[in-house]
Order: sequence, then C-alpha cells, then structure tokens
Amino acid sequence: METIILPTDFSPVATNAMNYAVDMAMELNASLLLFHVYQIPVSYNSNTEEVIPLPVIDINELEKINKERLSSLKEEIEHVTSGKIKIFTQLKIGVLVNELEALCETVHPFAVVMGNKGAGLIERLLVGSSALSTIRHLNWPVLIVPPGAAFKGLQKIGYTCDFKNVSDTTPVDILKEWTKAFGAELEILNVNYNKDSLDKRSREQEAVMKSILGEINPKFFFINNQDIEKGVHEFAESNNVDLLIVVPKKHNLLENLFQKSHSKELVFHSHIPILSVHRNG
Repeated sequence: METIILPTDFSPVATNAMNYAVDMAMELNASLLLFHVYQIPVSYNSNTEEVIPLPVIDINELEKINKERLSSLKEEIEHVTSGKIKIFTQLKIGVLVNELEALCETVHPFAVVMGNKGAGLIERLLVGSSALSTIRHLNWPVLIVPPGAAFKGLQKIGYTCDFKNVSDTTPVDILKEWTKAFGAELEILNVNYNKDSLDKRSREQEAVMKSILGEINPKFFFINNQDIEKGVHEFAESNNVDLLIVVPKKHNLLENLFQKSHSKELVFHSHIPILSVHRNG
C-alpha cells in the first residue's frame, strides 16, 4: 500500500492540503501519515546576539498539545472517510526538512503533500519558505497544493521539458507511475520555443522521449513564449491541466524557476498543484 505524507502546521493552508491529500489517498487506496515537526520557542537578544530558549511553555506540555492536535486531525479524517483509509500520525521535534527527509527514507512515500501559502504575509512567508526548502532539498516527490485547490482526480498531467539530454534528465518512473495510477493523459510541454527553429537535435530528443515513454502515449505541445512561467501557466490553465510536474535544478529550463525569484512566482502564484520530482537515480 502506498503512503502519502502530509506535513502540517495546523494552519488553514495545511488543512486545504490535507483535504487534497485525503481525497487523493481515497482514490489510490493509500494510507495517510500526518506529520508535525515543532521546535522549542526561542528568543533573540539583540544586545548579546544570542538565541536562547523561551521558558514560555514546558516542553512536555508542548508535546502533549501537539499530540492532541494530531489526534484530533486523525479523528476528523476517519470520520469524513468513514474509516476507509488508514491514518497514522507522527510527531517530531527538530527542523522540518531534516525530519521529513529521515521519515521519507523509512516510509518511501508516494508523495509528500504540502500547502504553499496562507492569507497573511507572515503565514505566506513561513509556509512558502518551508515548501520551497522542501522542494530544493528533498529527493522525493513533493506535491505543492495552492490555496483553494481541490482534488477532483487527475485527467491531464503536464510535464515541462526543453528537449536536452532527455534520456538522463527525464523522471521516467515518476511520469509512468503517476500517469498510470490516475489513468491520466500526459502532456509534455516544450517551453521557450520558436516554432520556426525545430532543429535536428530537438527532433531527435523528441523521438527519444517518445521511445522511453511510449507505453503511456504522451502528447507533445510546443509553447512559443519567451516568458517561461507565463507560457506554462497560460497553457496549463487554458488546457485544464490538473497537475504540473517540474524537475528542480534540472538544466537551463528550470534552474531559474527554483533558484531565483521565478521560483517564488511559480509556486506562490500557481492555481494548479505542482509536483516537484528529481530525475531518475
């Protein structure tokens, strides 16, 4: 049985991601692991430049409160799903990305599902920072769910590709797994493309892509737009793409999306869930 990990900070955006993950788990008949990581409150002394623990609340009391919140979420999900999926909870003290990585190494999840921002500025910055940090450092599929997004099945999955070294850079296993799991159609998007300059190398790379993904019969679309983000999102929204798959730190096409300001725009402004995956191996 597959497992979906849901890191939660109990915020509204995390609740929305939870609802999405629950519905996805129902369709996959997967289990759901609710995961909360907390830290001891700290205070910064500007005079001594020291960070010191705040004796605001006893650490045992903090642990008890968080356990109760996780337990409450579990009961809520069990009630909504009539107990049709298995729900597990885990609580850790530490740094989210580090604890999440250790958990994934043990569980080998189908995906880690997270929200990307909240309504307020502080919530947006904190939650957004966690999502981006997880994308950059976690070598497991991370699904970022935008506010208001609801899981209604995945009929169309988009994958961005620039036709460079596709045999080495394409996450073949993930593309096949997700397409087959949801009975979806895979649409490969070639962005920053000039329709009048489809050279021999590009045609060769397209042929390689067709070969390695032949069993899922992908469709190819070429986006003639110098603005990568704008081109991808205009296509995704106009063609009712349910999920967009991207590879961070892949090659020139997506490096800037996740290492510079474009990355925040892509994640923060997207209305479509984004699945961040790393290439095979």
